Amino acid sequence: MTIAEVVPSLLAGLDVPGADNTLDLPSARRVVLLLVDGLGHHLLREHAEHAPFLSSLAGREISAGFPSTTAASIASIGTGLLAGEHGIVAYTFCVGDEVLNSLTWSRAGDHHHDLRKTLVPEVVQPHPTLFERAAAAGVAVSAVAPLAHRGSGLTRAALRGAWYRGAAGFGDLALGAVAAVRQDRSFCYAYHPDLDTIGHFYGPGSEEWLLQLEFVDSLAERIASRLPSGAVLVVTADHGMITVDDRIDFDTEPLLWEGVRVITGEPRVRYLHTESDEVLDVWREFLGDRADVLSREDAVEAGWFGPVGPLAVDRIGDVVVAMRKSAVVVRSQAEPLLSKLTGMHGSRTPQELAIPLLVHTAP
Repeated sequence: MTIAEVVPSLLAGLDVPGADNTLDLPSARRVVLLLVDGLGHHLLREHAEHAPFLSSLAGREISAGFPSTTAASIASIGTGLLAGEHGIVAYTFCVGDEVLNSLTWSRAGDHHHDLRKTLVPEVVQPHPTLFERAAAAGVAVSAVAPLAHRGSGLTRAALRGAWYRGAAGFGDLALGAVAAVRQDRSFCYAYHPDLDTIGHFYGPGSEEWLLQLEFVDSLAERIASRLPSGAVLVVTADHGMITVDDRIDFDTEPLLWEGVRVITGEPRVRYLHTESDEVLDVWREFLGDRADVLSREDAVEAGWFGPVGPLAVDRIGDVVVAMRKSAVVVRSQAEPLLSKLTGMHGSRTPQELAIPLLVHTAP
């Protein structure tokens, strides 16, 4: 059971043709899906006392899919596909000769270089979205998310088809989500980013993170308390998070450079585009038990990305490096801010992959 099945399961209750309720979610004519960035299943269980409302809801654990990172998971929410099919395969990845930062839709390392005209989002991710399908079936589809995300490359790639309402804060997000489902056959996707941001800077489980979790719990409770009778609130996440303390710096380790033409991904999962078959063995030996280092073919065969289509193959790279335990491969010179973060995600540990799927039906 994966994040890609969440929206189809909810749209089945809204009579959208082809939508299958594989997760056996409650059928409702008004639905709010709240995605809390970084709310891992294990983190929520470990800190349940800080989230009494969320912890009281019926639910289960599902998988974010690999890589366990925001852009890939949001694309899975929007398309009903995993990364190997929708092609948003990482935080940064190669599209032809360009390295795309999929969150900012800019050239990796240069946020001022907007790529929306040269790497058109609807071409980079060409599959029809579930929101387009739902709107075509007569469902009122809305997205309530940060103002800055309106018209972004990722929004266009993954969420097109939804009417977008920019939210300036907690109250705006809550009231916007409730307002979006006042009419019959309505679906609202709501997104809250700040728990993930706090986790990156201070670490999941830190005092700052726990206080933010309390705010998130209050946000979900306030949405639930204002929903019309019979409406359903579903809360999920895009990934979990771990605290890292074992940093390997690619930029200062010449042995790791040899035969590597381009390195993409992020610290917990790296894709290596290579010029030598020896790269796999060198990285495997160097990292030892700190990572799973597989060829692209072996990672695909192992099912890491789900079904893999031609769109994603070249973007994955020749070698896939999935970090274990608390290790990361950072780039202190090319990615100075990213390299210093305390909390990270992207790899295949249960703490990163497992996300909650929680359900509340308004009385």
